[in-house]
Amino acid sequence: MPVSLKLSRPIAFFDLETTGVNVVTDRIVEISIFRVMPDGSSDSMTRLVNPTIPIPPEVTAIHGINNSDVENAPTFAQLSPALDAFLKNCDLAGYNSNKFDIPMLIEEFLRCNIQFDIRKRRLIDVQNIFHKMEPRTLKAAYKFYCGKDLVGAHEAEADTRATYEILLSQIEKYEGVEYEDRDGKVSKPVVNDIQALHDFSYNHNNADLVGHIGLNRKGKEIFNFGKYKNRVVEEVFAHEPQYYDWMMKADFPLSTKQVIQSIMLRLKNTGTFIFKK
Repeated sequence: MPVSLKLSRPIAFFDLETTGVNVVTDRIVEISIFRVMPDGSSDSMTRLVNPTIPIPPEVTAIHGINNSDVENAPTFAQLSPALDAFLKNCDLAGYNSNKFDIPMLIEEFLRCNIQFDIRKRRLIDVQNIFHKMEPRTLKAAYKFYCGKDLVGAHEAEADTRATYEILLSQIEKYEGVEYEDRDGKVSKPVVNDIQALHDFSYNHNNADLVGHIGLNRKGKEIFNFGKYKNRVVEEVFAHEPQYYDWMMKADFPLSTKQVIQSIMLRLKNTGTFIFKK
């Protein structure tokens, strides 16, 4: 029998087309959401978005959306209340979504002063499951798992529905299959359970969405970049608070700045904040 997702609440498969791949400076030009309900019913929303900045020709060549297509479309700020409502109480799923689509979406919401909280949502990245089990691209994944050619690749609506079908096929193919991670731990990660899929496909070594701030083996936030790479963030901020100031002024994603703000607040509240000249 065809597999179906076991859901306790809705799950939204979504895909973004953008002006580029920089979460801080680029903007969304199209969003498509395919929402699946616990009773098996589904609905969808696809919207063009005016990014308020030009779409580079080389990017248009990839997704086919040009400046004239979006000049009369609503901005993300205008769409944000409807999008926030449509995604209410939804877990989120996509292809490469944990690394790009979710950080980009949250960045756009934060620009509109909407706190799109993902702490209580399960995040399923179909690409992570795919790359751990069968490393390839979305088009190849669709062919491999579903036995079909992906028509309309890089079109948001086609990609979201393909991602949904791939996840169903992954569950069917890998349920009960043992997987050995890099530490040699063997488990059966791919099961028809949203929490288990989240645990398997989410990168739990990152403290922020894009991976600028990581977590060490003790669960402490560490820098994943720059001169303090692998250093504990609390220790750096305690002895060099100007580094925090620099990060807050630099072109880091707003979601990353929220993480370091919470670390700085924790330092001040615990009385371990040290000023050094």
